[in-house]
Amino acid sequence: MSTLQIQTEQPLLTSSLQQPEDNTNNNNDNEDGNANDNGEEEEGTGVEESLARLERFLTLLGFKQDTKFSFFVSWTVFAAVGVVAPLVALSKCDCRECEKYEIQIFEMVIVAFQVALAAVSLRCLSHSLCKYGLRRFLFVDRLYGQMHCFHRDYVAQISGSLRLLILWLLPCFLLKTVREIIRISYVQHGSWGLSLVILFVLITSWTYMSAISLSACILFHLVCNLQVIHFDDYGRLLQRESDVLVFMEEHIRLRYHLSKISHRFRIYLLLEFLVVTASQAVTLLQVTGYGKVLTFINGGDFAASTLVQVVGIIICLHAATRISHRAQGIVSLASRWHAMVTCKSSDASQLRRSGSAGSLEAANQLNSIHVDYSESDLESMDYAGMPTNIQLASYMSSHHKRQAFVMYLQTNPGGITIFGWTVDRSLVNTIFFLELSLVTFVLGQTLI
Repeated sequence: MSTLQIQTEQPLLTSSLQQPEDNTNNNNDNEDGNANDNGEEEEGTGVEESLARLERFLTLLGFKQDTKFSFFVSWTVFAAVGVVAPLVALSKCDCRECEKYEIQIFEMVIVAFQVALAAVSLRCLSHSLCKYGLRRFLFVDRLYGQMHCFHRDYVAQISGSLRLLILWLLPCFLLKTVREIIRISYVQHGSWGLSLVILFVLITSWTYMSAISLSACILFHLVCNLQVIHFDDYGRLLQRESDVLVFMEEHIRLRYHLSKISHRFRIYLLLEFLVVTASQAVTLLQVTGYGKVLTFINGGDFAASTLVQVVGIIICLHAATRISHRAQGIVSLASRWHAMVTCKSSDASQLRRSGSAGSLEAANQLNSIHVDYSESDLESMDYAGMPTNIQLASYMSSHHKRQAFVMYLQTNPGGITIFGWTVDRSLVNTIFFLELSLVTFVLGQTLI
């Protein structure tokens, strides 16, 4: 829809008294332009700082493996802190006479599944970060659109993701710390010095592995939330523009980004779901099959580890279903926009056809409307003076474009997919019933 721009001509008789005013206006315009540039630069600096902070945090956890040296250091630290340290500490905790305070087999199973989940997270995410870089991985690179329009939203989402990680990791850390302190108060490992070292090693290892697992989930959550910003802007685009080609190009770009996100995270999401499901099944099997008394002291690690795993799955599913439903909701917005434009256009075309095909008296009434109505109405009546066949062709052409656009959206809804399965409410319900069936099967094997 083209906009009519009317340029007013300035009078030729411009005295020298008007020049200072013009210079003042130019200075004000320059000051406003400089202020806008400074504001954009400050917002851009905020995005750079947020990305740099996030990159430092991911480097600290070992996700940045862009060189052979960093790859070696990352996996060496992972093996030392996440595997060797807890196994050595648990071997020092052999207490056969105090089984009611710790169960060795339970501790080994928890460490094994925690290592598996953290290894999956570290391997999948570090590969994508090394291949694309943080900017392209998050789709905030300047080459992928006008990033300055979303500076504040980007900063808010990145900061919110870091706060979300702390919000979920801190309660789990406190639960783990309280459990280890209570357990070590009952179980003495030679001297208090050795007991404190074992306490520190177990808490540090558990926190490091849990941070890696939750960080991968938070990173996927961040990628999806950044795309939600663009889908919200796309919904507002339907109110600002009327060119169907603009809508098509923007939707194709957004759907391409969702396809890339799905391709990069599908292996990670699938492996994480399988590892967590296996961990929960084994945990339930051991807890229900254990014949003696279980307390918070000897079985508290199950609660802390299960909480981390379930929270990670919930974060991933929430982010995926949110962006999928937001992408599918574009269809309803476009259908409503098409219906409203069609109704208005049909009413206007009906008025034009009746006016052009009416009697001479109707034509005189239209002429009187030409004189009495305002300027905006005169423009519409001038447009009504066009031949009927041209108006109908133009109306039908725009109607067909909108109809084709709505049909395109209905057949290409978009969303996060895992090997063709769209992550939405139906898939979440399927996952819930599968988990419920597995729980029922395990309980039937142990309790009955």
